[in-house]
Amino acid sequence: MRDLTDFASRYAEAWCSQNPESVAAFFAENGSLRVNDGPAAVGRAAIAEVAQDFMRDLPDMIVTMDDVTYESDGTKFHWTLTGTNTGPSGTGKHLRISGYELWKLDPDGLIVESKGHFDSAEYERQLKPGVGD
Repeated sequence: MRDLTDFASRYAEAWCSQNPESVAAFFAENGSLRVNDGPAAVGRAAIAEVAQDFMRDLPDMIVTMDDVTYESDGTKFHWTLTGTNTGPSGTGKHLRISGYELWKLDPDGLIVESKGHFDSAEYERQLKPGVGD
């Protein structure tokens, strides 16, 4: 479990790095990342693009690992994301949202499949101009 906790902690740090390739490096070569019910990003280049979108919109983004647990359907990485939407066309709004990724790992310890889940309506609400002003 310690190795998994270390892996999850380093993965969270990669999301904070403003280096999307560092996120993609945690995935198997043909791994996939799906955010909520969106299409799966397959392969490290596509995964890096997903990470880049978040990093662009939230340049001060901090992802913290809240917990990592074994579940019957995979490994669950619980996280909290905070940041300010100051990227291009940003609203300047601060965001704080929690969610999780459900991972399937390969024998080398890389992510083969990640299904990310968070409340997208709450995410959009927090970034909407006028909210919390």
